[in-house]
Amino acid sequence: MRNLIAGAFVSLDGVMQAPGGPEEDPTGGFDLGGWTTTYWDDVMDEAAGEIYGRPFDLLLGRKTYEIFAAHWPYSDEQPIADQLNGARKYVATRGSEPLTWANSVAIHDAAKDVARLKREDGPDLMTQGSSDLLRTLFAHDLVDQLNLLIFPVVLGKGKRLFESGAAPGAFTLSESKVATTGVIIAAYRRAGEVPTGSFALDEPTEAELKRREKLQAEA
Repeated sequence: MRNLIAGAFVSLDGVMQAPGGPEEDPTGGFDLGGWTTTYWDDVMDEAAGEIYGRPFDLLLGRKTYEIFAAHWPYSDEQPIADQLNGARKYVATRGSEPLTWANSVAIHDAAKDVARLKREDGPDLMTQGSSDLLRTLFAHDLVDQLNLLIFPVVLGKGKRLFESGAAPGAFTLSESKVATTGVIIAAYRRAGEVPTGSFALDEPTEAELKRREKLQAEA
């Protein structure tokens, strides 16, 4: 059994679209591509080295795969280029176009195939980006850990890490650090069901009872 670790660059309002440049993904009229690039520092380089320095298989949606496949085989950014180029890549796709990046394998039923891959022996599965794929993984509660880089910007529009349909679940912060530029680097481990409680008074006031009645009437 291996873990699935979802990695993402996100804004304060949860947007993860086109973090690396204007040409990455302008779909939907998104015109703020490249919003992470001016925040990079040595702390983030070190964190990336730790994340990709362990054995992993990469799990990508088709669009993110195409972005990576057009960049990393031609990059001299070491050691991450070698690590990504050498990793096995599982690509969630509905199409039949050839996968030209070395060590790439197509999967066509993301929920079923990823559940199967998790049951197999091998290194952890890691996603990066791939917002459409993540929606499927979150809906089927397949994510064991979130590796998030949270940037101090609000983008207002764009593809988001969480959309409606995600399975409810609690996470525990297992590691965190802050870059000199204000980026929060955080790892969250899946921690069971969402715990709930109440701050209400033991005996509800008359005003509270009226408030509840009003809500029921409006439902």
